Parts: sequence; structure tokens; C-alpha cells
Amino acid sequence: MNPKRLLKLITVPVNMLHAHLYPVLYAKKIGVEMRGSVVIYGSSYKTFSAEPYLVTLGDNVFISVDVRFICHDGSTLPFRRETPDLELAGEIVVGDNVFIGLGAIILAGVTIGSNCVVGAGSVVTKNIPDNSIYAGIPAKFIKSTDAFLSDAKDRSLKIGHLTGEEKVSAYKKLFKKGS
Repeated sequence: MNPKRLLKLITVPVNMLHAHLYPVLYAKKIGVEMRGSVVIYGSSYKTFSAEPYLVTLGDNVFISVDVRFICHDGSTLPFRRETPDLELAGEIVVGDNVFIGLGAIILAGVTIGSNCVVGAGSVVTKNIPDNSIYAGIPAKFIKSTDAFLSDAKDRSLKIGHLTGEEKVSAYKKLFKKGS
């Protein structure tokens, strides 16, 4: 067996485990720049494309499960026979105080401003200005962060400070589920 393939057989499962147990540390290890506190839910093994060093994350950033940061554009591959040096790629920059929802895809060249929320399943193809909520395919402006926060305060279950079993118990009580 080829020594490179043998090494990959060993390193891939180790990296996958590292990314699952310590998603932020794994992201740093592969080159993602972090400028403060970052939380990555779930594994970060597939979160960052082949160019993780082109991703910069600000402070107080929360990345949900199955988010993808794609810094390159593989659509040029079929045209490299005629133009071998054809390549499209770009940095992705995320500001401070940002939440990126489950399964969102952030494409190359995008900047997400500070105090923003990106909705679950969104595809972000263009820059998102500060203080904005964006969602959809492609992601579009939904409302300002101030309007979102006002609505969220009105609808709050008032249990955001709880964790673990305390939070589970509170949910069950609020929604009348079991004892």
C-alpha cells in the first residue's frame, strides 16, 4: 500500500475525532483565524473548505451544526483544459457577535458584519452589513438586529440562562412533556 494512503487511513479518523471532541481547537489547528471567543456546535471536520486559512472569525461567534464555509469555486474545473491557471477563491470574514444557523453555507468573498444572525439553511452569496438578520436561498435581509432582539425579548421563554438538566426540566414543564 502507498505510504501516503496508509498515513491518511490513520490521520483521517484521528482528525475527525479531534474535530468532534474539540471543534474550535481543530479549526485553529487547520488555520482558521479567530479573533476572540468562538463556539462551534457539533464537529468542525467538514465546516471549513480546503482553504481554512482564508476564514476569519470575530469575537462572540456561534456556528451551528453542519455550517459550511466555502472559500473556493470549483466551477472553473471543467474549463482548466483551455485555461489551466483559472481559479476563483476568496476570503470569508465574520464580524463580532454573530450566530450562523444550522446548515448555512457561506460562499467565498463574503463578509458577515457584526451583530448579525444568519438563518438556518441559508446560502450567503453576498456581504451582510452590520446589525442585520439574513435568511433564505440566497440569503436576503429579514430585519434589523434591533427589531429581532425586540421580538425575541417579547417571545422569550426566560430560560436562556439555564443549562443541562435544569434547562431540559424547564422545557418539559413549559411544554407539558412528561414529569
